Amino acid sequence: MPCLFCEIVAGRVPARMVHADDRIVAFHDIRPQAPTHVLVIPRRHIASLLDLTPEDDGLTGALVRKARDIAREMGFDESGFRLVFNCGDDAGYSVYHIHLHLLGGRQLGWPPG
Repeated sequence: MPCLFCEIVAGRVPARMVHADDRIVAFHDIRPQAPTHVLVIPRRHIASLLDLTPEDDGLTGALVRKARDIAREMGFDESGFRLVFNCGDDAGYSVYHIHLHLLGGRQLGWPPG
């Protein structure tokens, strides 16, 4: 079965895009858990956080910085936002392509799950 996020990156599956560059794509989640719920992903397929290597350190840092930039652009950097990486079935990981959730636009409770 093809990777849904790879299909979005390739333009074969539509998404409400927020950002795209040579390494990173960001788009609105189709099942938002907050008023703003954006997924920030690498263009390159990496199935899981467990598959990251030291060579991916720059990429993961770039994902976090891009999510921060999007939060600023959307105007909730001052009020607050949450960044979440999930890994594995117990975390609700259903698309096996690493992705960073950017959640904002409302008070977020704690603990999160």
